[in-house]
Amino acid sequence: MKLGSKATKFQIIMPRVKPFRGVRPPVALVEEVECRPYDVLSSEEARTEAGDNLKSLYHIIKPEINFPEGTSEYDPRVYESGAQQFAHFQEQGWLVQDAEECYYLYAQTMNGKTQYGIVLCAHVDDYMNAVIKKHELTRRDKEDDRMKHVSGTNANIEPVFLAYRPNAVLAALIEKYAAQNPEYDFIAPIDGFRHQLWVIADAEDQTAITQEFAAMDALYIADGHHRSAAAARVGAERAAADPNRTGDEEYNFYMAVCFPADQLTILDYNRVVKDLNGHTKENFLEALTKNFEVTPKGAVAEYRPAEIHEFSLYLDGEWYSLKAKPGTYDANDPIGVLDVDISSRLILDELLGIKDLRSDKRIDFVGGLRGLGELKRRVDSGEMQLALALYPVSMEQIMTIADTGNIMPPKATWFEPKLRSGLVIHKLD
Repeated sequence: MKLGSKATKFQIIMPRVKPFRGVRPPVALVEEVECRPYDVLSSEEARTEAGDNLKSLYHIIKPEINFPEGTSEYDPRVYESGAQQFAHFQEQGWLVQDAEECYYLYAQTMNGKTQYGIVLCAHVDDYMNAVIKKHELTRRDKEDDRMKHVSGTNANIEPVFLAYRPNAVLAALIEKYAAQNPEYDFIAPIDGFRHQLWVIADAEDQTAITQEFAAMDALYIADGHHRSAAAARVGAERAAADPNRTGDEEYNFYMAVCFPADQLTILDYNRVVKDLNGHTKENFLEALTKNFEVTPKGAVAEYRPAEIHEFSLYLDGEWYSLKAKPGTYDANDPIGVLDVDISSRLILDELLGIKDLRSDKRIDFVGGLRGLGELKRRVDSGEMQLALALYPVSMEQIMTIADTGNIMPPKATWFEPKLRSGLVIHKLD
């Protein structure tokens, strides 16, 4: 099948994965090299975190820090610098390519809970044919940015975060390796979470992993939609320039970490709004009663939604419980039943006049790791006038939306912990 071609109704396409020769830091250097992913911090934060550490991967994934402050991250020189730094890291021995193809097992421990993901290469055809399923729209400018970075470095420096439905054979393999001493084991700064990595070099175990993924119906993008799209575009571009393409070339694959869906933690993704759109506090609360049961909770430290279709409102120093009334959503509509959709339609749009979550400057979003205290702080400071806390989306809801070909509303999911960058890198040749 050609890249980007569509499967017919008579074809059954299963995920195609493979091991790869990972490029990674020596054990003694891993904590100097590894860092947070490129898209969770600003250029200024990356510059500060890198400091005078020349081995920090930020020099590759946020290469604007290699230039004077104020240099655009989209400057052509920045992409060139990222590629030069990747070559420099290998020349210095700060990154070394494994001699043989391997799978890797990656574990993250947050608040006493550990999730285990298999680091592998997925095929770009599977993304193009929706065997690797998405639940978010991508922006062309962000795709372009990641495509330039992948093309320039000739590598997937950072992995895509995928999920799969639980699998007993893979669970047993994971348990086997997790009982052994890991290659890497460290507590990361900033997030304070534990990160571990094992190398899976055994041929029989590699075959088992490849076969188990090949028997699955689909993989699901949890995080990394733009990286997936960019990888597919790079693959298509190189395939078009390669008359002898077989589909097995390394550029046809991109790096991902695949976790069983039942291990993943999705946190609430909350909203703060600058004003009441002309409403007084009293008539805003009254207007809410049309679609919600409104219950005052008082000036407590925080009030968290206890179940789906319940929201927490913080306004004028007090918390309120908002429970969506029957008839305000369609339980058979995979999008309309989501709390992000209910709150967007009935509160943000209908009452506050916020039509476009991506572009309206009156709204901002706060990931659940910051806690409800951050919502309270931003309102109490006068920066914002109200905060709205949501019950987290479930992984089952995400997979249902992806399976039905739907797209999640903006700012709906917040996965934690984030993947650390620099533990393994995939080269495209």
